[in-house]
Amino acid sequence: MVTIREARESDVDAMVDLVVRLKRLNSEFDPLFSARNDCAERAREYLMNAIRDNKNHLILVAEDMGGKIVGVLKADIRERLFYSPSIEGAIVDFYVMPEYRRKGLGRMMLERAITMLRERGAQLITAEFPTQNQIAINFYNKMGGFRSLVSIYARET
Repeated sequence: MVTIREARESDVDAMVDLVVRLKRLNSEFDPLFSARNDCAERAREYLMNAIRDNKNHLILVAEDMGGKIVGVLKADIRERLFYSPSIEGAIVDFYVMPEYRRKGLGRMMLERAITMLRERGAQLITAEFPTQNQIAINFYNKMGGFRSLVSIYARET
């Protein structure tokens, strides 16, 4: 059994590990996502700031029966200045430990996030991940209602 709840400051150390794993996984999809040497320190600050600013951010964790954090989802609430619907809930980080995948946990976390983001005014839910991440593509296609919306191209200078 796993509990899904909003993150607390006391969860940050465990969440840092998961976010760093996610960022390192992203580098497998494209070298432009190569994690920096100070990735853990950056993740700690990033997560702490988001927890403290829960008006503009949502962080959910999945906690197993032993109290171990096994999943994290971070979303940002953004105003879309030029488009309607005007309030977006953007899922920007989402990671579930491999041994907890394919058991419905990702779906439960996503559904909980969508509900909470709607309660905070989001009228559109988006998810951001590397273009080559076929696992994420398959996941969001399976969830229903998601479709590709934006493409970002990059070139090192």
